[in-house]
Amino acid sequence: MPYKEAWDLQYYLHSLRHEGKIEDTLLLLEHPHTYTLGKTADRANLVGSEDYLKEKGIEVFDIDRGGDITYHGPGQLVGYPIIDLQKWKPDTHLYLRTLEEMMIELLAGYGIEAGRKEAYTGVWIGEGKIAAIGIKISRWITMHGFAFNINTDLNLFNGIIPCGIKDKSVTSLAELLSRKIEMNDIKDKIRSGFARHFGHDQIREVTLQQLRNLETL
Repeated sequence: MPYKEAWDLQYYLHSLRHEGKIEDTLLLLEHPHTYTLGKTADRANLVGSEDYLKEKGIEVFDIDRGGDITYHGPGQLVGYPIIDLQKWKPDTHLYLRTLEEMMIELLAGYGIEAGRKEAYTGVWIGEGKIAAIGIKISRWITMHGFAFNINTDLNLFNGIIPCGIKDKSVTSLAELLSRKIEMNDIKDKIRSGFARHFGHDQIREVTLQQLRNLETL
């Protein structure tokens, strides 16, 4: 899904969640090649030239989440939770740590020991970052979320200094396991892990068409 389309969809769902017209919703999708810069991003961390961006077909967006610059693209699972933290726990720090824990547990199921770094958000394997997190919370309802490198082409990170961190690398699940990963398996694990961590005992999968016509739900 193109980045701007997903961003607009998040705002639409955020409004509906605030009005109590929908339950907590998790968008799981992939983007075409995109760089996004958060509210506090340093533009100098976008190191790719205009020619580089054009050659690779990369769009660039200045957006309203926290954090610096990151990459989105095919093979990376992006998760955008639209949830009411007041109905869970109104604690931004705990929310971030819970998103991290969900992915740390998933990676453990593949025999990979992942963890955190004290100075940074996200999920790390050694000095390599496998998942970035950048969020926005308005009226205690969340937007934006996590970017989890599954089959991601890591070369596309060469046009940026990821998250503004110069002395660290990025990695992916496919790189760690030396094989392509079935994305639907990851989506299933994320869905069940998300429901467990955020206290939902039922999961309903809806199509994009249903999301755009929520009066039918």
